[in-house]
Amino acid sequence: MFFEFGIKDIVDILLVAMMLYYIYRLMRESRSLNVFIGIMVFVVVWLFVSQVLEMRLLGSILDKLVSVGVIALIVIFQDDIRKFLYNLGAHQRVRALKRFFVSRDKDKKEVSMKKMTTIIPIVMACMNLGRGKVGALIVIEREAPLEDIVSTGDLIDANVNQQLIENIFFKNAPLHDGAMIISKKRIKAAGCILPVSHDLNIPKELGLRHRAALGISQESDALSVVVSEETGGISVAINGQFRLHLSPEELESILTKELD
Repeated sequence: MFFEFGIKDIVDILLVAMMLYYIYRLMRESRSLNVFIGIMVFVVVWLFVSQVLEMRLLGSILDKLVSVGVIALIVIFQDDIRKFLYNLGAHQRVRALKRFFVSRDKDKKEVSMKKMTTIIPIVMACMNLGRGKVGALIVIEREAPLEDIVSTGDLIDANVNQQLIENIFFKNAPLHDGAMIISKKRIKAAGCILPVSHDLNIPKELGLRHRAALGISQESDALSVVVSEETGGISVAINGQFRLHLSPEELESILTKELD
């Protein structure tokens, strides 16, 4: 007799399909697609041996391998799992729920203070750097900690200051080519090395600085601001997506919205 197939089974299949599709995308972005294919082949063989052929000895061996394999996969892909959890927590609906429990008056005061101490200096510095066609890469930490990135550069630990930002990225300055990391309203480090994105969809006219900005936005929830050395254009990379050719007003609006 055929088993009963209802709405709950359809929902179950759709959820599993969505989960597998997201894992596929995650593996493809991290260049581990062959690992994903190998895992799927192993799972199919395991199910066929244990459920269809009902081979007890081989099935029990594969069961043990699956138990150990899950732990091994967590260790191997811990960075990708952490990225998934950070992206989940940084989702717009989750952030909206968090803001629901925060006092609006307090929120307005924090936004006003953040604009004066962090956002305005960044916007003004990027505007001046863009006029002079001086390249810059500023990474602003949000929920995901960036200590591993900070450790690759020179520690500064200073207040966010427009003149300091412009001096660090001044042409031929020692820290000009690296990235600046801003965390908790302070400039933590400069001259930092970022992971470079290998996304094939990046426009060819964008250089290594833009690829680095996109790379850190793919591996964390950080927001990256880029000033092009060739055109002076201002761009923002966030959640693995670019927002190109921004005006100072648009940059201020994005920073105000995203840095809550």
